[in-house]
Amino acid sequence: MKTVIVDDEPLYTELLSRKLQQVAPDIEIAAIFNKPIDALVYLRQNPVDLLFLDVEMPEIDGFAFLD
Repeated sequence: MKTVIVDDEPLYTELLSRKLQQVAPDIEIAAIFNKPIDALVYLRQNPVDLLFLDVEMPEIDGFAFLD
C-alpha cells in the first residue's frame, strides 16, 4: 500500500513515518511533505492508496486540501 504523509510540522511527519515502519512494514511511504502545496503537485501526478493529512496547517488546511 502506497502512502503520503502531509503535515506542516517535520517532527510529526518523522514520528509517524517511524511508527508506520514499525507497525505496518507493508505500507510504502512514497513521500513526506511539510508544505501542503508541494504535496498537491505531487499527488496530481502520483496516485496513492492512503493519505495521512494534518487538518490544521498554515498555508492550506486539510479540508481545503481535499477539495
